[in-house]
Amino acid sequence: MQGALAAVLLGACASASAVLTIEVNKGVEAPIPIAIVPFAAEGIAAVAAAESPLADVIEADLARSGKFAPVARDDFLSMPHEPDAVRYKNWRLLKAEALVIGQVANLGDDHFEVQFRLLDVFREKQLAGQKFVVPAKRLRRSAHQISDIIHETLTGKPGAFDTRIAFVADEIVAGETPKRRYLLQVADADGHDPKTILESREIIVSPAWAPDGDWIAYVSYEHAPLITIYIQNLWSGERKRIADHPGINSAPAWSPDGKRLALTLSKDGNTEIYIYHLATERLRRLTRNTAIDTEPAWSPDGGTIAFTSDRPGTPQIYRIAADGGAAQRVTFEGRYNAGASYSNDGKSIALITNQGNGFRVGLYSARDRTVSELTQTKQDESPTFAPNGEMIMYATQSGGRNVIATVSPDGRTQQILGLANGSVREPAWAPFKHNL
Repeated sequence: MQGALAAVLLGACASASAVLTIEVNKGVEAPIPIAIVPFAAEGIAAVAAAESPLADVIEADLARSGKFAPVARDDFLSMPHEPDAVRYKNWRLLKAEALVIGQVANLGDDHFEVQFRLLDVFREKQLAGQKFVVPAKRLRRSAHQISDIIHETLTGKPGAFDTRIAFVADEIVAGETPKRRYLLQVADADGHDPKTILESREIIVSPAWAPDGDWIAYVSYEHAPLITIYIQNLWSGERKRIADHPGINSAPAWSPDGKRLALTLSKDGNTEIYIYHLATERLRRLTRNTAIDTEPAWSPDGGTIAFTSDRPGTPQIYRIAADGGAAQRVTFEGRYNAGASYSNDGKSIALITNQGNGFRVGLYSARDRTVSELTQTKQDESPTFAPNGEMIMYATQSGGRNVIATVSPDGRTQQILGLANGSVREPAWAPFKHNL
């Protein structure tokens, strides 16, 4: 973790008026009780109106993960900010197992020093601690980084709070003749600070992150009936046209090394999977079958591509070596399995399954070769794993609107991300490295 966070170039990204909100539906059976004390603040009045208090952001992050149960602040017996002021007995009375304390100090020149400590209440010792020097506009991000450190320290697995998500929002623009607009947006993993990368009056679908977090691939209908695959740089706004062949151009997926894109094209008469080499702009056809092959997804090691095919008569997941060869069927349970997304360790695949209960998020286990249902909704779409493998994001319907939700791989923890105006769909979770 670096001591100072770099400022971000936002000039190419227009701010969106819509705000994402998150609702936690249920959590794990035994979350860790943790108390987060409001940080001591010096000289942050200038940014108080624009930034949530750090402790609030950390508490919300941990609560949304489903792995932590924040202790109600109304029950706190004291508000310590230094280890010497901590009376561990008081926190044990509240059944807290961990305690977070910290401070924020104004360094001048629009920069702040943030420091925190994670304390073990029962063993009465410090488990983690760190200082950050950040510009005012990055105070909130430092809170996400603290949440990541806490998550990894207490669970042994990296947190994914300091990551980004991409999604497509569509809204009705009021006027004498109301018009629909589509927005490709990126936001913090908690839905805060959404920014518009592309605005169009035509459909945008299938956003996909490059492994460096600097580029997004997507499909645009702006030149309809021609469907076009683009890649776009989030810093500069530079956009490159990748595929605009007659017929289908869809479902771009970046290779783990960032040098190739797997695409779905029908340029040769049938819908097949192709590999596009970014450096040479060369296309290589990967699948050859009279069925429809689509929705490619790279394995973490880059050696295999999973895809959806209706070769058996209904959509099922297949896989093929990225260098070519014979395709092998992966899923056999249920009448429908599609939209594969690999976990970070390659041992699981998130997908949409229909086993007679509607279209739900499912999880394929490579160990036992079975598909389990994770959700209880009936119109789920577009599953995408978090970069730490701890959550799966997907699109669904709730209250008559399109929303984005997440579910843990065991199905116990769920949350809904909704848009204040309009609807959202086509989610994609960014890799750990990001700049926006």
